[in-house]
Amino acid sequence: MIRGIRGAITVGEDNEPTVIDATEKLLQEMIQKNNVDPENVAQVLITVTHDLISTFPAKALRNFEGWVYVPVMCMQEIPVPGSLEKCIRIMMTVETPIKQEQIYHAYLEGATVLRPDLSKS
Repeated sequence: MIRGIRGAITVGEDNEPTVIDATEKLLQEMIQKNNVDPENVAQVLITVTHDLISTFPAKALRNFEGWVYVPVMCMQEIPVPGSLEKCIRIMMTVETPIKQEQIYHAYLEGATVLRPDLSKS
C-alpha cells in the first residue's frame, strides 16, 4: 500500500548548518519510527517557509546511506499571514504494509502546534 508520512520541525535561525541538522533530525525520526527502507520510497517532498533561504534542506537526505537515488524536491510554503515561522515540512511517499492509523507522523520542536492530534514525540 502507498502511504504518506508527514513531518515538520522548526528552527531558531536560518543558516545552513541549523537547517541541515534539523532536517536530518526530522528525517531520522520519520525513517526510524516507520521502519522505512529507501527502496520503498517513491519520493520525498520538502517545503520551507519563506524565511528559510540559506540552503536546500533536501541536501540532508543525501547524508543518509542508501538514499542517493530517492527523488527529493524542495519547495516554498505559501506565506499565509500568521502561519508558523522557520518551519521545514516533509511528505515522504512510501510503500508499506502499515495501516494508515499506525503511521508515525513526526512533528518536532515548535511544529507540534501544527498537528497536536498527531504529535507523539
